[in-house]
Amino acid sequence: MKSLFLILSLPLVLLASAILLKNSLTIHSPKQAILSAQDELTVSDIPYSLSYLVKSGDARPIIIRDYLYLHRSPLEPYAAQIVEISDKYKLDYRLLVAIARQESNLCKVIPDNSYNCWGFGIYGDKITRFDNYSQGLEIVANTLKTKYIDQGLTTPEQIMAKYTPPSLEKGGPWAKGVNQFLSELE
Repeated sequence: MKSLFLILSLPLVLLASAILLKNSLTIHSPKQAILSAQDELTVSDIPYSLSYLVKSGDARPIIIRDYLYLHRSPLEPYAAQIVEISDKYKLDYRLLVAIARQESNLCKVIPDNSYNCWGFGIYGDKITRFDNYSQGLEIVANTLKTKYIDQGLTTPEQIMAKYTPPSLEKGGPWAKGVNQFLSELE
């Protein structure tokens, strides 16, 4: 509590000090210092100042980048692109990352040279390969939008039934994982 009081009173102390230095006034109360400052002090007269820079913007790429960095994912440089593609297809910006986390531990366990972090079109010996992560992101997002979301499959449980039916038979661990990773990204 003392620290908070000291922090909050610092501007008043600085203001009073500046007034005293400038005019050698005798100040009997903080109210008098404020009134005197309003009448006689300019910003250039105050020896110290506090400033804050507040920027507004979209935090989603930062959230994604930080999450991918934390997990040492090769997708980290694609954080902004993940958000852009998600917006393009009107997907939850976290969905592509959550599926990649569930399917490949964020691209750390994928078929060689596949760039397929989403388990997309991988059945037994059949492996869908992409030329790079950007292409994979684009194709998976487009497919999720047109073959799932637009068909009314909007929750991980609903997506799971079509995306990975064997998981449904096992009680739904795929959807549970995706939901957990979506929560981690909030």
